[in-house]
Amino acid sequence: MAPRPGNPHRGYRDVAVAVPVSVPYVRYSIESAHWWIARALSELTQRAGIQPADLDGLSVSSFTLVPDTAVGLTQHLGLTPRWLDNIPMGGASAVVALRRAARAVEAGDASIVACVGGDANQVDSFRKLLSSFSRFAQDASYPYGYGGPNGSFALLTDHYMRTYGATREDFGKICVAQRKNALTYPHAIMKKPLTLEDYLNARPIADPIHLFDCVMPCAGAEAFLVTTVDIAQDLGLPYANLLSAIERHNAFPDDPIQYRGGWAMDVDELYAIAGVSPDDIDVVATYDDYPVIVMMQFEDLGFCKKGEGPDFVRSHDFTAYGSFPQNTSGGQLSAGQAGAAGGYLGLVEVLRQVTRQSLSAQVAGARTALASGFGMINYDRGLCSGAAILQGVQA
Repeated sequence: MAPRPGNPHRGYRDVAVAVPVSVPYVRYSIESAHWWIARALSELTQRAGIQPADLDGLSVSSFTLVPDTAVGLTQHLGLTPRWLDNIPMGGASAVVALRRAARAVEAGDASIVACVGGDANQVDSFRKLLSSFSRFAQDASYPYGYGGPNGSFALLTDHYMRTYGATREDFGKICVAQRKNALTYPHAIMKKPLTLEDYLNARPIADPIHLFDCVMPCAGAEAFLVTTVDIAQDLGLPYANLLSAIERHNAFPDDPIQYRGGWAMDVDELYAIAGVSPDDIDVVATYDDYPVIVMMQFEDLGFCKKGEGPDFVRSHDFTAYGSFPQNTSGGQLSAGQAGAAGGYLGLVEVLRQVTRQSLSAQVAGARTALASGFGMINYDRGLCSGAAILQGVQA
């Protein structure tokens, strides 16, 4: 559906996204989420050339910040924002944070918003998180022997394979390409090459999912600033314009098993407001906790039609130098999943790409990027989805 006159989902005016920050991931850490988020905010302000008091907006996403939320964090860190948001949406958090912070900046509710996602990962953190993730997941899954997200995504993967003819080789191509990208990204947890043979021969986890279909939990943080174009220019910051953004929750609830996400409901609006088409996108970051979700996003974001994901994968090269550069830092499948920061990883990476600040292999001529998010899996579907299109401003 094209945007209508008076549609509240209008475009964005003079919103700048700047200062991509990644606090290097580690597999395990005894530090709290507060520590990781504080490190990201410290680097954010230092690189922007501002003081913490200049942050009059703050958006926080974290699973392990409990019992604190964003407001508790302000006291820990001595911040006094006039605009505050706490976004518990997992892999969709960064896009949602960006979208809402942009509207706050447009409205004058804040002038410089720090958006940050970060999580700790102690030895037993992941098990504890899963045990209390959501009441719906507990009620729907526990009677059948809950296996965490591996079991849920095995269900989605099996359904997708049976419906559209995707093979393990197709999913493996995505994982192998992302590992190649990760080898150029200094912060990636996975530092060894991965071949398709390695992928296919990896030990099974939850049929049809095997080891390299699964993300590795770790600790870390990601962040960026949302401000006005005038402020970004005054600070001398490389920045990207936000062209459009969408979010959707509990999309297609009547689908017996999820085979499409909320992107499919709003994708036409995403491109129409941005004034671009899928062919204009130079670099893509899809949320990639499991490769089936990557393939689903290729379809739902308009790069191919529903059910054509397997053929799209077979006909493209997804490395930074390939025909369809995507997840150029390696994505979560090779860089690691630092809790809610995993939802920030792709957006931070494409922001680097279009502002010529990439830590990984630079995509030649990258100017326009799309980043998408997906989160809050409840048994047979993920509830939150979003996408944003950014365009770098060349000096």
